[in-house]
Amino acid sequence: MEDSKKPIGIFDSGIGGLTVAHAISKLMPEEQIVYFGDTAHLPYGDKSPELIHSFVQDISQFLIQKEQCKSVVIACNTASATSYEFLRDKHKGVFPIINVIDPIVEEIVKDSSIKKVGLIATKTTVESGVYQEKLKRRNPNIEMEVLATPLLAPMIEEGFSQDKISHSVIENYLSNPKFKDIDALILGCTHYVLIADEISEYFDGKVRLFDSTDILALKLRDILKKEGLLSKKKESKNKFYISDLTKGFSESASRFYGENLRLELMKLL
Repeated sequence: MEDSKKPIGIFDSGIGGLTVAHAISKLMPEEQIVYFGDTAHLPYGDKSPELIHSFVQDISQFLIQKEQCKSVVIACNTASATSYEFLRDKHKGVFPIINVIDPIVEEIVKDSSIKKVGLIATKTTVESGVYQEKLKRRNPNIEMEVLATPLLAPMIEEGFSQDKISHSVIENYLSNPKFKDIDALILGCTHYVLIADEISEYFDGKVRLFDSTDILALKLRDILKKEGLLSKKKESKNKFYISDLTKGFSESASRFYGENLRLELMKLL
């Protein structure tokens, strides 16, 4: 099969990465998507980098070898922080590996008006220091404050948004003195896109929010175009796999993706 006709592989620790998949499908409707959500092992945010690394190896092998993907998107901040360099180096010169962190960092440093940035993410992403290191290296003058927000992803998974519970949890985190006078806030987890409006409301719309949906989709399109890998016509339907199928996942997945979809169970181990 001609490489440009092959699908784009996307994976996440669960269904949060479907926000990224939807942005990619919306921008490039002619591309086939193969999505893998590792719901059997979620959340990645409280697991060791070594364990996450082993999950990522199994998933990427499935997408690359079985599904013959032409590019792989790590639609998970935690997996991007722990395993991107491994995948990039392993497949360097063969096909593109995209993470959710670099496109956001690149976008932030383009805006000279941003002096102080906040980051909310999982414990593993925060502790990895990857956002801090990349921003400091690109622009050492940007001040950065980080905060682990472990309750947000489970809250969103359970469908809590725009209610008393979500308002209370969001306010509890964002009222942290660290975030006083920030110009921008990085939503360092793909789940957080679903509560972006509430976060923006908390800051009265005065803080610019950065997430990995549209920014990453645009970056991916640019890379595929440069590599001559853009598809001219969609060859097959999108596929959506998860490693553990429990009641409610289909409904939640449709909420993350923005439209109804069919999930298939695929156990890799």
